[in-house]
Amino acid sequence: MSKLAVLGGTAAVPPARRQVEWPVIEDDDRKAVLDALDGGRLVSDTDGETPVSLLEREWAERFGHGHCVAVANGTAALSLALAALGIGPGAEVIVPALSFIATGLAPLHNLAVPVFADIDPVTFNIDPDDIERRITPRTAAIIPVHLHGAPADMDRINQIARRHGLAVIEDAAQAPGATYRGRPVGGLGDMGAFSLQVTKNIPTCGEGGLLVTGDAELAQSARRARQFGEDIESGKDRDYISHRLGWNQKMNALQAAFTRAQLARFDGYEQARQANITRFLDRLSALPGLTVPTAPPGTTHVWHILRLRLDPAAAGLPGVTPERFRDALRRVLRAEGVPMSRYQLMPLPDQTVFRDRTGFGRGYPWAALEHEARDAQVRDGEGEFTVPPDDDHPVTRAVIRDSLTLQKRHLNPGSGELLDRYADAFEKTWQHLDVVGQFAGVSA
Repeated sequence: MSKLAVLGGTAAVPPARRQVEWPVIEDDDRKAVLDALDGGRLVSDTDGETPVSLLEREWAERFGHGHCVAVANGTAALSLALAALGIGPGAEVIVPALSFIATGLAPLHNLAVPVFADIDPVTFNIDPDDIERRITPRTAAIIPVHLHGAPADMDRINQIARRHGLAVIEDAAQAPGATYRGRPVGGLGDMGAFSLQVTKNIPTCGEGGLLVTGDAELAQSARRARQFGEDIESGKDRDYISHRLGWNQKMNALQAAFTRAQLARFDGYEQARQANITRFLDRLSALPGLTVPTAPPGTTHVWHILRLRLDPAAAGLPGVTPERFRDALRRVLRAEGVPMSRYQLMPLPDQTVFRDRTGFGRGYPWAALEHEARDAQVRDGEGEFTVPPDDDHPVTRAVIRDSLTLQKRHLNPGSGELLDRYADAFEKTWQHLDVVGQFAGVSA
């Protein structure tokens, strides 16, 4: 094999071939946005049919959801779902220790306490066994994340939730189009939250989110909460009466119009992505010490992020730690033109906002649970408060230590040739693992 690029050789991916567009912006997208701009119906509370209401209807029809509520972003969708379900002060919400930080922040936005459960080492999704271990009398909800586009074990999670009387809110931010036992994710629990942020599989031109549910009352509650607690009804004048605590978390027409155009092309994009990514992962799976992601049985994985786990001993480098192997590979592969990166540098409970428990000041909402338990103890002679463990997530920590990710470039449906070159770069690198070992600190 040729000399490694990091040592002055020719890169497997030429610099001129490294730029990949995502999202793919076509004339249909531009026309949709200009039509919405010219139409003058720029906010979701405009009377009558708008680009926002059309997106809500089309998304619900395409993915089989009873109701869809468009909001400002995916984080807002999670927060509004908790609010619609009445989950707030005094409640605990179980979330995975590996996710984007919004999953943990959403409970805090409602003055509930996030409790972090460990993940499965293969799917990277929340571990149902660890969910059960962390349930307390204060637990009100579970937020499973379909991380990287792989559906979580929803049968187990829903069984646990029913047994304990808990709500289930799916964080499907990275998984539009994924299916679990033939059913689209987002509609498997009480409510589901999607992100349309520009890097997602189905994007908007910036930020956006969608909240889905099969329950008409929950949908109406979310619609109220997204606009100041008001009831906005087509054909009726706005009365500016707030019936509940609400926010201003509406989606605008330009965002909705762009996503509608992207949604119309999603099926074709997804078919191409499945073929491109499957071929890429098949080649990488033959390399010792490299474990590629797989679709859990009975599911459709939409491959939003590709996380590769690394085992230096299996690669023939037993004296190298996972961290050093990861960092050395990242250096070598990036020199070859493969933009490997890390997704999440620490478990969520290690984030300062959760570790220091500053919250809303004076330690709230955690302090509220302590006060409630102390009051109960004075009143009833019991109710001792114990903080759920949040420092023992060994699988999450191992995955963060020994993995690298590929993000965004593979989402372009025309990236098949690029992924082939990426695979060339991996195979070339594996022919020079002795050099990788030297970069990782192994003595010659």
